[in-house]
Amino acid sequence: MTDGPVEIDLYDMAHGGEAVGRHHGKTVFVGGAIPGERVRASIVREKAAWARADLEEVLASAPTRVAPPCPHFLECGGCQWQYMAYIEQLKWKSSIVAGQLRHLGGASDPEIAPIVAPSAPFGYRNRMTFHVEDGRPGLYRLRSKQQIPISACLLLVPGLADLYQRLGPLPGVKEVTLRMGVTTGERAVLIRGRTPELATGWGASVIRLTGRRFEPLIGPPRVHEEVAGVHFRITGPAFFQVNTEGAGALAKLVDNALQPSGSDTMLDAYAGVGLFAATVGKSAGRVVAVESSGIALADLRHNLSEAGVSNHEVVRGRFEEVAGEGSWDLAVCDPPRSGLGERGVTALVAGKPRRIAYVSCDPASLARDTRLFDAAGYRLVKATPVDLFPETFHVETVAEFGLP
Repeated sequence: MTDGPVEIDLYDMAHGGEAVGRHHGKTVFVGGAIPGERVRASIVREKAAWARADLEEVLASAPTRVAPPCPHFLECGGCQWQYMAYIEQLKWKSSIVAGQLRHLGGASDPEIAPIVAPSAPFGYRNRMTFHVEDGRPGLYRLRSKQQIPISACLLLVPGLADLYQRLGPLPGVKEVTLRMGVTTGERAVLIRGRTPELATGWGASVIRLTGRRFEPLIGPPRVHEEVAGVHFRITGPAFFQVNTEGAGALAKLVDNALQPSGSDTMLDAYAGVGLFAATVGKSAGRVVAVESSGIALADLRHNLSEAGVSNHEVVRGRFEEVAGEGSWDLAVCDPPRSGLGERGVTALVAGKPRRIAYVSCDPASLARDTRLFDAAGYRLVKATPVDLFPETFHVETVAEFGLP
């Protein structure tokens, strides 16, 4: 390992949100820096082909460097890019999506649509989980399990920022999740551990989580949200996009990609509580929605009925295990961060859809699955990055695939 700090010129941004440079012929990743900067950094981890370095000093700063507004930024790992002007964040997220599709996905010249920025860069999260130590909620350091107490989080929507200030001491609590229906104003606190005495004054439903089970303690065990004119019920810890405006943007992009008609059967392969099945699916003749979570499944059935999607079939289970011999004209999938993988892609294309909308939360897994789709005869038509997580390096993508 190199002794002492080294000076590095940075020229690119990596998938993990670190700027990239070279030192003695080796690729070096530096967090907290911007391509185009010259920095002094200390090597903290070194492998045969690459190294990771901690930023010590910015010797020549980029014009897009800004002062992070959050007092916890240097310690907390919840955000990574507050030091970068928002327009610069959008530029590099688009670049990362394109780079992953080229290098991992084998797409020589992928069409990348302009990135969609649906919300303000702060005050957008409708759900957030905090770890609790000694009664104080906080977040982990980046790449660490060390908890940092947080006095406030600038990413929370105003209604949750207010709720966070109301929590007070949380003795006996291990974890607390705040969630809100932004369009309805309904709020809920999900706790793991003992119920705090102040919970009755939070002005929110309170739900206890034990493993995968939940128990309503105060108020109804759910919140409601509205997206694309559809009213959604979201119970307990059921998954829903953390950016409400972003959820609307995703639904619009999927609808544009699939363009369902009354003669089409549409598959929603990882349906959750029905974001796409209940919005995009309203224009299809029939909807097949697959979901493995029992909690989300009840909401899914409710939301499809409330949306007026009368001709639907709900299938419980992991999609790649229960897809069976079905067929569908159109398909949307929103898999976990690990992506579809070979089994998922095989199950999806077995239904012979003419168009596929793939909603991805990880450009690397999307790229790997792009290779699998290509081998199955489906070509990447277009990829649209969506900034659901401003101030972080995370980026959502809606990718369209079709038969030649």
